[in-house]
Amino acid sequence: MAKPIGLGIVGCGHVMQNAYMPLVSSLANEGLVEVVAACDVKDEAAEMARRRFGIPRFHADYRDIARSDDVELVLVLTSMPEHGPITRAALEAGKNVMVEKPMAVTLKEAGDLVALSNDCPGYLVCAPHVILSPTYQAVWRHLRRGDVGRLNLARARYGWAGPTWGPWFYRSGGGPLFDLAVYNITSLTGWLGPAQRVMAMTGTAIPERLVEGEWLRVDTEDNYQILIDFGDAVFASVTSGFCMQKYRSPAIELYGSEGTIQMMGDDWAPEGYEIWQNDVGAWKVFGETAPQWRWTDGLRHLIDCINEGVAPIIKPEHAYHVLEIMLEAIESGRDGRDRQIESTFTPPIFDLEEEGEAAHLVHDRAHST
Repeated sequence: MAKPIGLGIVGCGHVMQNAYMPLVSSLANEGLVEVVAACDVKDEAAEMARRRFGIPRFHADYRDIARSDDVELVLVLTSMPEHGPITRAALEAGKNVMVEKPMAVTLKEAGDLVALSNDCPGYLVCAPHVILSPTYQAVWRHLRRGDVGRLNLARARYGWAGPTWGPWFYRSGGGPLFDLAVYNITSLTGWLGPAQRVMAMTGTAIPERLVEGEWLRVDTEDNYQILIDFGDAVFASVTSGFCMQKYRSPAIELYGSEGTIQMMGDDWAPEGYEIWQNDVGAWKVFGETAPQWRWTDGLRHLIDCINEGVAPIIKPEHAYHVLEIMLEAIESGRDGRDRQIESTFTPPIFDLEEEGEAAHLVHDRAHST
């Protein structure tokens, strides 16, 4: 067995403790990874990292993680504005990097990271990791085989009532797109390919929020309706915001000339999918085949790629393209004008055949008209 990969974690908050550490513990038990150091700007994080997770070394400066000889992979889990500088320092030091979404909060910063990742020895994997889920890939196969004909329209949504922590989410430069819509836009562009144009209607639905025990005035948009043009009369809409209480609709609906596919649950936590085909005349309901799959799976994927010496499926260019769509949607919502998308990327490709592909068919649901 290969020597465990030395992991350095930057950012020891909720996402690290409750989302990534369960996966890291599993990877460590498998002998795939060893957490050698952690970093956070909060002094109390040092004792937590040592006592709760047994991490032997702690730094207050992320550059010390990047310079550490025993760190091969840097996991960036800080607040969003810090993602870009930390990722850059780690890449420049020759490390592999997995950075939570978004990869950066400005297009210039993200473009520099893409260029740097192409010249540096380490791999760069950017969240979200939705394209790795078995359900996402099953839907991709249906689309690729033409099982619902030519795709014409898509609808996606992800929102909730909004965080009660982190004032940045409600300040200029924050908002729900980097936190929420990024998942849907990544899924849609993965299936449909690069976008050509975007426009949006946006607003501030809730002007005051109680955050960390104090009321603050919201000075950014918290309510979004986004329209994405993929060219050749293929359109998608994305509904997102910090003003959605509950919903029961599918995460994503894909409408083709000969049928429809619906992903159930959320694309970051899928619950199977349904497909309607005109020539069948019934809904086929496919239960979730991988309920254990988690949205943190990009870390395992990156570790596998390092050990096997193969490039990750998730490409920085895809994350850059999604960031451009989000930034242009923000501007479109403010001035009412559509925006051309300049960047492009090569969508991911998977094996067309999956062993036991029909095994998770729950039932055919006859359609009555």
